Amino acid sequence: MSTIKNRPITEGIINGNHQVLKSFYKKNLPIVRRFILQYYGCTEDVEDIFQEAMILLYHQLRYKNLELPKASIHSYFIGICKNLWRNQLRKTKPLEHLELIENYIQDNLDSIDDIITRNDQRNLLHKHFSRLTDSNKEMLTMVFDGKSNKDIARITGCSEGYTRKKRTLSRKSLMELIFQDPLFPELKESSAKVILN
Repeated sequence: MSTIKNRPITEGIINGNHQVLKSFYKKNLPIVRRFILQYYGCTEDVEDIFQEAMILLYHQLRYKNLELPKASIHSYFIGICKNLWRNQLRKTKPLEHLELIENYIQDNLDSIDDIITRNDQRNLLHKHFSRLTDSNKEMLTMVFDGKSNKDIARITGCSEGYTRKKRTLSRKSLMELIFQDPLFPELKESSAKVILN
């Protein structure tokens, strides 16, 4: 969609034209709803993300003179919503965010070699995670569950400083085990091939 076709919509958004806004909501809300509900959101999340994206779009149009020479304003808006939702997932639900990334990768990489490599990497991670001490497993599990250092400190009864240090040491222990595994160089090379192709 060209700038000429975007202009009535952008002007309507800037001026708060009720009909333009209603039409914009009607066209974009179902797409945003489907995406967020598919990736661990609820109706309230849909409403929050949609409103936050509308505010961002309004500010970009009004104060930054955003121009979309070739892109549809609808596509641009959907992109804003998806990025906001990914950022929120990353902060509040790290495991779901990782699954969202995995799903995105799986949707975009069809090669059986890629799938095998990902599975091997996941198996390597699980293999060495199980070899960690109980305290390291407990720490990393809380990290993977998205708990902050403050939350972990409260749960474990330790200071935040110690929690930060323990978190770093636990991660380092896991990474050392993975790096020492004879399969790691091979998987690292396979990953590079996947990225380069």
